[in-house]
Order: sequence, then structure tokens, then C-alpha cells
Amino acid sequence: MTPTHHNLVIVGTGPAGYTAAIYASRAGLNPLVFEGSQPGGQLTITTEVENFPGFTHGIPGPTLMDEMRDQALRFGAEIRAEAVTDMDLKVLRPFEITTNQGVYTADALILATGASAKWLGLGKDMELSRSGGGVSACATCDGFFYRGKEVAVVGGGDTALEEALYLTKFAAKVHLIHRREAFRASKAMQARVLAHGKIQLHWNREITRLQTITLDNPFGEKAEKLASLILKDTRLGGLSSLAVDGLFVAIGHQPNTSLFEGQLPLDASGYLRVEKGSTRTAIPGVFAAGDVADPIYRQAITAAGSGCMAAIDAERWLIEQSLPQELSCPH
Repeated sequence: MTPTHHNLVIVGTGPAGYTAAIYASRAGLNPLVFEGSQPGGQLTITTEVENFPGFTHGIPGPTLMDEMRDQALRFGAEIRAEAVTDMDLKVLRPFEITTNQGVYTADALILATGASAKWLGLGKDMELSRSGGGVSACATCDGFFYRGKEVAVVGGGDTALEEALYLTKFAAKVHLIHRREAFRASKAMQARVLAHGKIQLHWNREITRLQTITLDNPFGEKAEKLASLILKDTRLGGLSSLAVDGLFVAIGHQPNTSLFEGQLPLDASGYLRVEKGSTRTAIPGVFAAGDVADPIYRQAITAAGSGCMAAIDAERWLIEQSLPQELSCPH
């Protein structure tokens, strides 16, 4: 069976993939978009997004992703609920992409597979994150909801300390929990944390269990909410309880780059490398957008911006190669 050919294939959705699809569609590139195993990306497990421009009173994460998806469809993008299982970026031209349902080829690729937050593996942490029950992996996204409350941050690197410092703008108190007796973060960051009156350190502690209470949510349904953390002393083994309103997990993110390992250069943390000031990867015709190539910001708005950049980069590259079949906006 002959693979279906497309000018441009976008792998992954979320703010980066959908924005790339919107721009590419308006440029007449007729992109094919593969949604992957988590259509809409991480925002589909975010109950409320209040820092995305244009939404004065915020917008539920899933709703924002649905709006972006509909906008991409409106301009002619083809979106398929398929997950890419393999691709050969080194040998084949055009690129060959294998999904769980078929084989496709493309002149250009935009990789927008995102990154996934690392969780504690306690079961309830991911569940409470999805339901808005008091667990988050992004202080910038959710810190505002904890104004005047007590929260905890778990982790010992720069990200954890940055999250703790950011949360002091809102929370009455921030508990910083680390399983060792020394941080991995930079000395400057440590000094700021150690000097901050709102931050209480909990050395040599790890979270072993999340305790919850059941409340009625605004829809009249029962919902679990975080009430306290059970901490284990990593040296002596004793247990203690810490009452908090929220927990921010800051033990790192894992970029979703397993498909590209050995084919595209990755940085030390596994993120795709792109040329400075662009979305170009080391392979001509392959572009990267969003969290998969962003170890620093990891925000919906920056992902959307890089999706726009990737679509423009791909359009210009295709023109240089005389590859696009149509370059007129369908609307």
C-alpha cells in the first residue's frame, strides 16, 4: 500500500501543535496533525488557565485546547486521533511516519510532542492534579489559587527553589521538602531561599502518602481535596504529618523525545536542540516546537509562540525547496 503523502505533518497537539496547525493551514500547507496519546497535551489536565492572554476570567484547560483544535480545523488542518510509533529521519526523503493505524510520508515535519511532568508515583498525585484537588506541577500556572494559604514544594533543584520563591508572592507559608540534606540548586538560588522568611525547609524528608478530604465541588459533586502530607524521615525512618492546602511537585520534566533518540541531537536533559532564534533542528525540514524543545519556560503561551515560529519556518523551507503544492490561504 502506498503511503499517503502530505506537505507537512505535525506530530503532537497542545498549544504548540495546534498553533502550528493554524498557521500552516492559513498558509495553504494542508497539514496533517497526529494527536498522539494525550490529545491537547498537558493543558487537558489543568482545570483553570488564568495567564493565557485574551481570557479575562480564565478558561478551563480542556476548553482552551478544544477552541484551538476547532480553529485549526476551521482553516483546513486534518487532525487524526493516531499516535506515531516510528519515524525515520535519517534515510528517507520524504520522511516516513508510522502510526498505530498506517504509514504516511511528509516533505516537512513539526515535532510538538511536549514534555511530561515527573510525579511522585503515589497514585493520587496525578489524580488530584487532573481534578484540581490541590496538586500541581506548575507554580506559575496555579500559584494564584493559593493566596493566603499554606503550600508545599517537593524537590531540591533550581526548579523547586524557583517554584518555592514564586509561591511566596501568594502563599502565607511555603514548605520546601527535600529528601536529602543539601540542595542541588545553584548557590545563589539557595541563598535566596534560605534567607526568605516565608519558606520553611524540611530536610531529609520524602512524601510517602497524600491524605485527602471529600468536599462538594461547585457542580454539587463529591471531590477529593488534598489535606495533608505524610512525610518519612529518610535517615531515621519516622513518620510525620504536614497539613497543607496545596502541593507543587518540582522533581523535573521528561521531554517526550523517545521517538527521536539517536536521530536528532538532544541536550543533557533530553530536550530537542534547535538553532538559536529558530525552530530548526539538525535535520533540514524537521522543526521542533513547544515543551519538547523548551527546558526553561514551559508555558502555554511560549509553546503557542514557538508553534507559530515552526509553521513559518516550515513554510519558508518548503518554498526554498519548491515543495509546497499550494500556498494560498483557504479562508
